Amino acid sequence: MRKGIGALCAALASSCVAAQTSGVTLYGTIDLGLRHGSGLTASHAAAPGSSHSLGSGIHTTSRWGLRGSEDLGDGAKALFQFESGLNADTGTSANASKYFDRASWVGLQGGWGTLALGRQTTTLADAVSPVDPLGMRFASFNPSIGVAALSQHGLGIEFGSAGSTSGSYRLDNALKYTGRSGGFTARAMWGLGEVASQQSALSSRGVGLAWAADGFVASGAYQNLKDTNQRTLDGTTLGAAYQWGTVRLAANAARSEAETAAGKHTVQRVLSAGATWSVIPLFDLTAAYYKVDRTRTGATDDGYGRLVAFAEYKLSRRTKLYAELDNTRWRNGFQGAANKANATGVSAGVVHSF
Repeated sequence: MRKGIGALCAALASSCVAAQTSGVTLYGTIDLGLRHGSGLTASHAAAPGSSHSLGSGIHTTSRWGLRGSEDLGDGAKALFQFESGLNADTGTSANASKYFDRASWVGLQGGWGTLALGRQTTTLADAVSPVDPLGMRFASFNPSIGVAALSQHGLGIEFGSAGSTSGSYRLDNALKYTGRSGGFTARAMWGLGEVASQQSALSSRGVGLAWAADGFVASGAYQNLKDTNQRTLDGTTLGAAYQWGTVRLAANAARSEAETAAGKHTVQRVLSAGATWSVIPLFDLTAAYYKVDRTRTGATDDGYGRLVAFAEYKLSRRTKLYAELDNTRWRNGFQGAANKANATGVSAGVVHSF
C-alpha cells in the first residue's frame, strides 16, 4: 500500500510541475447573497409583487476558469483562457447551451500586441469595463453591462455570432487584436458569422481606444453587428474615470441603434455617473445612477432611472461581505402595465475569489 500511495503522490507531483511549467492557473469567484425585491422578480425583472431569493452574482458574477501561457522565446507567448459562468445557488451552469460561455480562446502575444481567436468579449464590453460607475458590479442589473455593452439588449434578435437573441456581450468565432503603447490601448475585432451562403450574416466589426495615466482613464469603442437578414445593430460608448486619493469618480455615455424589421428601429441611450469611496482600507462605499432612454418606431418613448449602492467590508484579500440597495423608477410604462412603476431591492451576501 505504501508503494501505491508513493506512486500516486509522484504522479500528482509530476502533474503539478507540468501545470506550473506551462503556466496554467485555476481561478474563480463564488458570490451568494440574500435578496428582497419589491416590484422585481428573483431574476430582477419588473413584477407586480415582491420576491425573496438567495441569488448568485449580486456583487460579482460567479464563475470559474482556466488560463495559461507558454513562453515561446524572444518575448513571445502562447495564451489561452476558458471561463464558465455559474449559478452558485443551484450548482448549475449559467448558460445551458454553452459551457465555457464567458471565454474560450487561444492567442499569441509579443511586442507587437496580442491576437486572440475564439469566443470573447466585444470592444464595447472592453471599453465599458474600466469606466463603469459601479465597477462592473451586479452584472445582471447593471445598465452599463446590460444596455451600454449589449449584454441584455432586449431586442429578441441575434446580432453578431453571440449564440443568443437576448444579448451580444460576447461573440463566437471572433478575432481580436489588442495593442499597447505608452498609456494607450487599441483594439480591433472581427466576428465571423459563419452562416452558409451569407458571407456577412451574423458578422461583426469593432474598434476601441483607451488612455490611462496618473489615475485617469478614458475609454471608448464602436461595434457593428449584423443579424441573419443583414440588418444592423450599431453601438458606441465613451467614458472616463479618475482615482482621486481614496475616491474614484466615473461617468459613461452610450448609444445603440438597431434595425429590428424593415423600416423599424430601436434606439437606446445610457448616461451614468457614480463614485467609490474607500472610507478605510477595509471598507468601501459605492453609489451610481443610470438613466436609460428607449425610442422605438411606432411606440411611445420610455425608459427608467436606476440608483444602486454597495457597502463592502474586506475580510481578507479574497473574501468580502457586502450590502446592496437599489431603486428603479420606470417611465411611460417601460415595465409593463401590470407591474409596479417603482421598484426597490435590498441584498446582503459574501463573495470569495480563488
